[in-house]
Amino acid sequence: MREYMKFYIDGKWVDPVTPKSLDVINPATEEVCGHISAGSAADVDLAVAAARKAFETFSQTSREERIELLQRVLAEYQKRFGDTAHAITEEMGAPASLAQQAQAPVGLMHISTGIEVLKNFKFEEDRGPTRIVKEPIGVCGLITPWNWPINQVACKVVPALATGCTMVLKPSEEAPFSAYIWAEIMDAAGVPAGVFNMVNGTGAEVGAAISSHPGIDMVSFTGSTRAGVEVARAAAATVKRVAQELGGKSPNIILEDADMKSAVGRGVKSVMNNSGQSCNAPTRMLVPAGKMDEAIVIAKEAAESVTVGDPNGNATIGPVVNKSQWEKIQRLIKAGIAEGATLVTGGPDRPEGLAKGFYVKPTVFANVTNDMTIAKEEIFGPVVSIMGYGSVDEAVKIGNDTEYGLAAYISGTDQKKIHEVAAQLRAGQVSINGGGGDPTAPFGGYKMSGNGREWGDYGFHEYLETKAMLGYTPKQAAE
Repeated sequence: MREYMKFYIDGKWVDPVTPKSLDVINPATEEVCGHISAGSAADVDLAVAAARKAFETFSQTSREERIELLQRVLAEYQKRFGDTAHAITEEMGAPASLAQQAQAPVGLMHISTGIEVLKNFKFEEDRGPTRIVKEPIGVCGLITPWNWPINQVACKVVPALATGCTMVLKPSEEAPFSAYIWAEIMDAAGVPAGVFNMVNGTGAEVGAAISSHPGIDMVSFTGSTRAGVEVARAAAATVKRVAQELGGKSPNIILEDADMKSAVGRGVKSVMNNSGQSCNAPTRMLVPAGKMDEAIVIAKEAAESVTVGDPNGNATIGPVVNKSQWEKIQRLIKAGIAEGATLVTGGPDRPEGLAKGFYVKPTVFANVTNDMTIAKEEIFGPVVSIMGYGSVDEAVKIGNDTEYGLAAYISGTDQKKIHEVAAQLRAGQVSINGGGGDPTAPFGGYKMSGNGREWGDYGFHEYLETKAMLGYTPKQAAE
């Protein structure tokens, strides 16, 4: 049983202003596996005060000092790698193999990438007599979700540190263990007091206090579109910058000349990864109408090869994060059946033999139309919707016919056609023939998938203000 009852504020572990605890539920067992303190606006006030004080000096540190700091963070993270992976499995149900091979490693990736970007990042440039300077924006509020917990903590904290900002982190109360270990890593690495602060709690209490706080200069939020709207509303009164990475309903366009077995199988497996709990999952699979039957056979085989079970065992996927998420997925699966989609495999209720735990059957629907609920709503579970199209233009139209625009996927062999399709898709990231894994590629979405970008050098810009110093260089010197 984990007991994480303190917050990390001003370089110290402190008690909450008003003691109140929250249960943390292990989704594989449905049992309490730990407790955290639930913070309040008063705790956020203390954290912001510490961050504002620390900003006065940390914002003036050199590039070299911040590189050295991040290298210490990297070293401490490596020491706690196993602890981090184990915590992720316990708190949100990621299989141990996924935690060890993807969930925890992505933290290392963001720290290492941040160090390399910082070494050569241009904070200053001269344009004739004008000097343009990128300066740290100030105190940042970082609100992170539960589905890839360390990924989102690292891809916010690292660029904030690298650019000279100070911060207050509110990790998800659903998956707080790995973030607590992250705070211990910050402490062990010697991050100066007040630069990094962490307050646990709910979105309604701590998240709202961070979003509306006049002492916070920007908020970086990852989560649902619904919650993102509330963050933006709360932030509006103080005209702070808001960077958001929100929901997705990503199209996966499989072109006529694609290797169907490879493309369909890869698409299904990609959705099932992490129990479908990835905002960029290719959940809408578009196939040529004449190949629907072939796609159904391949997709059925791929989905039924996915095993569901104890995340500490050999299962491919574990549970989804909590009861409310499980119930939402069940509702949407039943809606797909009721609205006339063809249930290829899976369906409602738990998989056979799993009476306890928030487990979902790997599910595939075919003959889905874009007006169906399962084609419009983000399910956030292991559910694939296969849709037919008549022409490539129709595929693009269907692909773009969504309020989201986080990611899109294309499979085929004609590179010219692939590039034409990619250029027409309204999405922040387009993956071609399974391409991915670039830690410097910007990540973020169009439309209701958010604004701003994370990862690599693009992530740095969210934490910087731009200042123009006119007449900085005398005219004769500039000439």
